[in-house]
Amino acid sequence: MRKTDHSRPSASRRSPQGEAGGGGAAGSRRTPAFTRTAVRFASAVLLAGSLALAAPAPSSHAGASPAPSSGSRETAAEGCDEGPAACHGGVKWLYRYSYSLGVHPFTSPHEVRRQLTDHFWLFPVSGACPARIRPADECDLLGGNPVRVEAVGATRLQIATLPGHDLGDGLHIRFAFSRTFGFHYLVVSAWQDRPTRCTRSTPCAMASRAGAWALWKVLSATLAVSAYAA
Repeated sequence: MRKTDHSRPSASRRSPQGEAGGGGAAGSRRTPAFTRTAVRFASAVLLAGSLALAAPAPSSHAGASPAPSSGSRETAAEGCDEGPAACHGGVKWLYRYSYSLGVHPFTSPHEVRRQLTDHFWLFPVSGACPARIRPADECDLLGGNPVRVEAVGATRLQIATLPGHDLGDGLHIRFAFSRTFGFHYLVVSAWQDRPTRCTRSTPCAMASRAGAWALWKVLSATLAVSAYAA
């Protein structure tokens, strides 16, 4: 078998293509090109994998689906401990937005949350609320919109609207903080006990979601800076 293997290259060298020299040269040119393509493809795959690990998990969009996935149900159940019992049967999010707070490798999500609750004037519409908020605190946000602090956890803050709020009462908003590879994120989720005058109106509901996205964007930008002092 070895003699046969050695005889094949000599036979190919005696072939017309070998004598012409075109086939061998073309093959030698194709081999490095193929190798370079393979290396580039492998590098692209490795880079994509690295970015996927560093990127945040995709968040749900407002009104994306009537029923959340199993993962969303678990998250909702955790957040609804202080909210309506109906949440445990499956929440329909009014909206769920994710924001980046930048890179803070030496700051924990707990410290970022504490920075907000201990200096609540960082909240874009803090209004007449105290500088340091605690569970069960009730106060008015800007415009005379009353809210109650439902929970303050290690990495989350949850508030609920009270009667007299412009968006109606029974609206629950949770601010959850997390960190992945030094990158900090804020996820703001909202749900309600029952439809309100605003959420029953499509234009009002759409305007409310758009306004909430812009408002929490301001909050995320503020926390991205204040996190350096946390």
